[in-house]
Amino acid sequence: MSFRKTYLTKPIHKWAKGALPTLSETEAEAVSSGDVHFEAELFSGKPDWSMLRNVKAPTLTDDERAFIDGPCREFCDMVNGWEIDQKTGDLPTEAWDFLRAKGFFGMIIPKEHGGLGFSAYAHSEVVRYIASHNVVAAVTVMVPNSLGPGELIHQFGTDEQKETWLPRLASGDEIPAFGLTSEDAGSDAGAMTDDGVVCKGEWNGKEVLGIRMNWAKRYITLAPIATVLGLAFKLRDPDGLLGDEPDIGITCALVPTDLPGVETGRRHLPSGTMFMNGPTTGKDVFIPLDNIIGGPDYAGRGWMMLMSALSAGRGISLPSLSAAATAMAAHTTGAYSRIRKQFNLPIGLFGGVQEPMARIASSAYTIDAGRRLTTAVLDEGKNLAVISAIMKYHATDRMRDAINDAMDVHSGKAVIDGPLNYLQPIYRTIPVGITVEGANIVTRNLIIFGQGAIRAHPHMLNEIEALQEPDQDKSLDAFDTHFWAHVSHAIKTTFRATWSAWTGQGHAPDDVGKVAPIYRRLSRWSAAYAVVADMAFLTLGGALKRKEMISARMGDALSEMFLISAVLKRWEDDGRNDDDLPLVQHAAETSFARIGEALDETIANMPAKWVSWLLRPLIRPGHHARGPSDEVTEAVAKIVYEPCEARTRLTNGLYRPAEDSGLGLLNHAYTLVLEAEPLEKRLRDAKKTPQEGLEAGILSDAEFKQLEEVAVAVQKVIAVDDYTPDELAELFPDMQRSSSWKEAAE
Repeated sequence: MSFRKTYLTKPIHKWAKGALPTLSETEAEAVSSGDVHFEAELFSGKPDWSMLRNVKAPTLTDDERAFIDGPCREFCDMVNGWEIDQKTGDLPTEAWDFLRAKGFFGMIIPKEHGGLGFSAYAHSEVVRYIASHNVVAAVTVMVPNSLGPGELIHQFGTDEQKETWLPRLASGDEIPAFGLTSEDAGSDAGAMTDDGVVCKGEWNGKEVLGIRMNWAKRYITLAPIATVLGLAFKLRDPDGLLGDEPDIGITCALVPTDLPGVETGRRHLPSGTMFMNGPTTGKDVFIPLDNIIGGPDYAGRGWMMLMSALSAGRGISLPSLSAAATAMAAHTTGAYSRIRKQFNLPIGLFGGVQEPMARIASSAYTIDAGRRLTTAVLDEGKNLAVISAIMKYHATDRMRDAINDAMDVHSGKAVIDGPLNYLQPIYRTIPVGITVEGANIVTRNLIIFGQGAIRAHPHMLNEIEALQEPDQDKSLDAFDTHFWAHVSHAIKTTFRATWSAWTGQGHAPDDVGKVAPIYRRLSRWSAAYAVVADMAFLTLGGALKRKEMISARMGDALSEMFLISAVLKRWEDDGRNDDDLPLVQHAAETSFARIGEALDETIANMPAKWVSWLLRPLIRPGHHARGPSDEVTEAVAKIVYEPCEARTRLTNGLYRPAEDSGLGLLNHAYTLVLEAEPLEKRLRDAKKTPQEGLEAGILSDAEFKQLEEVAVAVQKVIAVDDYTPDELAELFPDMQRSSSWKEAAE
């Protein structure tokens, strides 16, 4: 045994066994179920930019593009959101039939099994397009493709399961739902009380070995109409019919809803948004072992399967919905700020309005950049556990902020509910996106850094695995190798972080042009992040699991670095358009400020105060992290205010509704206002009203009529919905109407 191993590594090894975090079986499955990608480079402190830049830009095939331009458009034309949410409570029958006929439920299912075989990017584009029109329609399409048995069968199913179920799911003959959330356990899936006991029972007239199940699930999307459930439960084998293990663990199985004992409960109403959602319960429901997804060999492997399948869905479904919502917010807020005047000026020229406009546009650009990068990597065959968690949390969180900003700018227009209100339906769905597919609080506090710290760190997982090796000699040998590699990495990273913090000289590729300063600053923050992370591991060890606020801040910093990387990648993929640079700069400055704040607060809250004294002068967490300048903010606001190619790129690929809809009226008025701008300027310069301009010969009769048309179009947009007593009675049949109100209305 070497001197280093005997006198240095051995005592550190002993200390580390009690200090560093250990992995439970569940945690080990979660960690091993996903792949790392560029987040690991950011964690390293010295990102390899070629890895990011070599990701192939996502594109659509001709068939995928035709599907969006054709069936997606036709489907959206069938859907009236106000009618669904306020009157019918469901998609029209013809829309359901159309979804089945055109294969919407089989986008992720391979063509050989009757599906469309779309890429992750195409799947995302479809959801984004539909969500830009109606959330109910989008959820109906996205859940079978991202959060249902189809994904699990596709990844883990037996050949027989694939041949039996996938064609029926693709055609819509079977409508799936996935039951994970229990009455007694939500985010803590390991605490679910839903169980299944291995036993013998009757199936198709024969006695077979199977599972007797009992469950109570809630918040299950599509449950009210599902014909087959993908069900997560705890499998037990008390009689040893499968082996020596009485508690086999979380298992996923297919349960037809027409089996005796299965009961579909009454519908939930998620934030007044009428997509199908409700509880499902089962009492003494028997299924054969072959109904375990993947067959009996996958008994007890449900947690791994869920982490794998759900991570892909989380990287597609809600980020796509969020991308649609923020792009719509940018489109509508920019247009509304141009046509709505106060103090004889469009409100989009006021600085107080430009700030939220810029935040909306920047978020729209950032979320879509992250969505594109994520789906591109998914299409490379990677299973992105950490990146998907980043996207789920930050896309929905930024969507919330963007929609709130849009509501503020629209003011009363956005408050009054009715068919003309294009923001209110999105606003109501914000809590749904925040909550489902892994609650944001849990995702932020436990998953992003909790999993990322172990999977993305260049040495941490190797060290933990070495410490958990039962053979002490092998444990010491492996730990010796990985620990000293970690020490070397930490020393290099500390010097790199300190140098870049004081000089501002981080690494940037030679050929990135005008965004090179952003690359350098991102390299600086990557090095600083690596130092803070290592210091957290060193001083907190296993206690880091319980320091959720520190873990959350570190997750925030990692997430913001990933999002900046995605923004840089998008700018390059889009052709390095100078017109888009304000969006890139605003997004980067926003993220840099958040990174600086997160690391500063992390350092301030380290239990060991000497850590703060040491790290502050080394990495300077608050240095050069001020947020976007006023100049950049004004430039970004102008992008959504003025018609330009940057605005088109930002809001491209969204559904364009009929002209008599609220959004259609807005688009029409915006066009007319832009066309009349020279006439408006002529009047402003002359300080005259349109009537005075006509009388003075400044306007022709045709020009005067044009301005009248503009005024009518603008008023139609500014106007909000109102109702007679009889119309309200249709919406609220039991509403008590006072005689005075009725008389006034009449």
